[in-house]
Amino acid sequence: MLLDCLGACRITRWEPKYHARLLEGHIQRVNIVKADKINITETIESARKLLEADKKVSPALRAMIEMLLMIITLLAGKLGLNSQNSSKPPSTDPNRKKKTKPNKGNKPGGQPGRIGKNLEPVENPDTIIPIKLDKRRLPKGHYREVGFESRQVIDIEISRIITEYRAQILEDETGKRYVAPFPKGVSRPIQYGQSIKAHAVYLSQYQLIPYERVADYFMNEASIPLSVGSLFNFNQEAYDLLEGFDTLAKQQLIKAALAHADETGINVNGKRIWLHNASNEKWTYFYPHAKRGSEAMDEIGILPKFKGILVHDHWKPYYTYQGCAHALCNAHHLRELEWVIENHPKCTWAKTMQDLLLEINQSVDKTEENKLDDDTAMMYRTRYRDIIAVGDKEMPLPPPEPGQSKKKGRVKKSKERNLLERLRDFENDVLRFMVDADVPFTNNRGENDIRMTKVQQKISGCFKSLDGAKIFCRVRS
Repeated sequence: MLLDCLGACRITRWEPKYHARLLEGHIQRVNIVKADKINITETIESARKLLEADKKVSPALRAMIEMLLMIITLLAGKLGLNSQNSSKPPSTDPNRKKKTKPNKGNKPGGQPGRIGKNLEPVENPDTIIPIKLDKRRLPKGHYREVGFESRQVIDIEISRIITEYRAQILEDETGKRYVAPFPKGVSRPIQYGQSIKAHAVYLSQYQLIPYERVADYFMNEASIPLSVGSLFNFNQEAYDLLEGFDTLAKQQLIKAALAHADETGINVNGKRIWLHNASNEKWTYFYPHAKRGSEAMDEIGILPKFKGILVHDHWKPYYTYQGCAHALCNAHHLRELEWVIENHPKCTWAKTMQDLLLEINQSVDKTEENKLDDDTAMMYRTRYRDIIAVGDKEMPLPPPEPGQSKKKGRVKKSKERNLLERLRDFENDVLRFMVDADVPFTNNRGENDIRMTKVQQKISGCFKSLDGAKIFCRVRS
């Protein structure tokens, strides 16, 4: 593979972007074979050692080969990522197969304790239609009515309801007229009612139906003409009315004992910005911002004043807030450990750490207090630290490059080494779930809250404006 690319380099001038595309085809083919025969990471390390040992290679060729190895490493890492070993969503997995749930031996149908959603008869139906017996079809004799058997049909009727207000006009003997006041909100000769506005906002902001389709729905089902501009005005009105909720949600999250935080990219008229989320079991707050880091979080104003426990995925700007305690998402750790297991089969620490985190979580779930006692927690901490020590031996710090000053610059670390050091340096935050009953094992609460944003982006493609993104965030909150 290297010889093919070097041959291309000899007949053309060096273009990193061009040769990255050239290499991608090779990497895809190698990646298919990797699971059975080749480990790309180990192969590249072997190539680097051979290159360092060969003193006959010219500086220009050495630099070129180093560049190629770097590109191969980047492309191999990118192509090897999936939803099981990284934060990529399952929808991006190639040839994704639906997992079958394990058979627990339960009988088909609803399980004990499940609350069903069966139809229940109502005591006061809207319409009663009596059904009389045709006595001509009955045998001769005398009959008396003793009751009835009832059956109910639940249906829905979508129709336009027009209410006309007629304000009385009185005129005195001098010709001066007096008009009865209309109800509050009735200010035009003809206008949309509150139910239409609420229904339109629900369809566009909660059910994520695009404006054009919402307009089609009202026209086709109820003969009510709605323009896209009117729908936007309805959403803007809802946004304005929810200003009090916006303030209240912030206050409640600032005072909360625990909060989840996450962020995701959104498209606003072709430009990528960020949707920030702070939430717990009772309150959710979304806000769009051009920045992803602490500048946006400071402007939102929740995290700078938050004093509880913040659950997140170790995005560095969250650690700028030292007024609160931190808890890290172990679902991310499990996926990153899976990546190490797949790419370094000779290393044992990642699999052992993965098993330990799952074991601790199961032990916590079995307790009534939802946390471990001090002795059990210390036992797990000891095992945790022993695994980190093994990882230090299996994945030591890389030696400094030739000519690199010991005083200047940081040693470049691999993705695996960074994960190991994060687990070591942030032990308390990783294991906080086992000693604090309020802290969950993962940040699933925060990630679930922003999931519908991704659905909205898939359906509509983007927000037309920042105002539309703000409306979505506040109403969705």
